[in-house]
Amino acid sequence: MNGLIALVGAGEYLPVMNEIDRHLLASVNTNGRAPRVVCMPTAAGQEGDASVDRWLKMGAAHFEALGADVTPARIIDRESANDSQWEAALENADLIYFSGGKPTYLIETMRGSRAWEAAQRAWGRGAVYAGCSAGAMILAEKVPNFRVAGLKSLDGFQILDATYIIPHFDRMRGIWAAYLLGVRRKMKEGQFILGIDENTALVGEVTGKWQVMGDGQVHVITHDSQQAFDANQEFPL
Repeated sequence: MNGLIALVGAGEYLPVMNEIDRHLLASVNTNGRAPRVVCMPTAAGQEGDASVDRWLKMGAAHFEALGADVTPARIIDRESANDSQWEAALENADLIYFSGGKPTYLIETMRGSRAWEAAQRAWGRGAVYAGCSAGAMILAEKVPNFRVAGLKSLDGFQILDATYIIPHFDRMRGIWAAYLLGVRRKMKEGQFILGIDENTALVGEVTGKWQVMGDGQVHVITHDSQQAFDANQEFPL
């Protein structure tokens, strides 16, 4: 991925994200045309039509209000992820946004699909990757499987060096306390977990520095330490 990456803890398509998403759109060179955005509700694909439709409508309304040309891509299962009708929109996108839902379902649906391969071509030329909640989690080395209380995990796409990425961190500290304790005991030198608060994004590039944006904090957790970074603070991953 050669463009910006935005890891969002929660709050996709809401007004609280306007400043962050304007920043993402401004990062791509569109030669004066409206930036092309593809909104992907894939992680909510098992939640039914009402949920999928809500995410598609919210994404379209949000980014159209920011001046973008939006394609709401109804990619919700393996069949639609391999449907060739979406390839051109994804390959030519300036920003591809994965909204929230089930992270294991998202990665199982996208891995090796035509949609993911088309999106990779866009990211290779500098398009933005934006992922909220599940959409952020899949870029880590591992994705916790909540069907077994997070006790097992799937391989993530391993775009980032984080062992896990945990969204909703400010709301889930109690739930995650025992889980984090067990994971941290097993972590080796150099491994870390990213915890991202709601209404907050960590924005950066694979090889560069990362900036906290939004209302909350980003947490970097290792075997024996935990640091919290506020909005506008930068640090390398």
